[in-house]
Amino acid sequence: QVTLVESGGGSVQAGGSLRLSCVAPGKNIRDFCMGWFRQVPGKEHEGIAAIDSDATTGYADFVKDRFTISQDNSENTLYLQMNNLKPEDTGTYVCAARLLLAGRIDRCSRTRRVYYYNYFGQGTQVTVSS
Repeated sequence: QVTLVESGGGSVQAGGSLRLSCVAPGKNIRDFCMGWFRQVPGKEHEGIAAIDSDATTGYADFVKDRFTISQDNSENTLYLQMNNLKPEDTGTYVCAARLLLAGRIDRCSRTRRVYYYNYFGQGTQVTVSS
């Protein structure tokens, strides 16, 4: 079983920044490709950004040039740097991981859909006020 733990959420005003973190205690994140989703009550999980094991990244159009996904293998941590936040960015941000298997090509960066991932965290709340 893989547990993902997010942190770094909070309340900010529009134009502000936050950095989210995600760790997988007892696991090596290099064994996964990973992504971030946003959940808003009454709506499906929305793919925000993802990163492959070779550091290739992919973003939803509405966060390009504002959000940056990265992975620090030495700290075994996934990050999401969010700049120029807007009220519509409000939601619960969920970390997700897809287990890499030998002989299979995994491209989380191209597939920011819930079905592609094996594991999800509980999420961290981000609230942006105008």
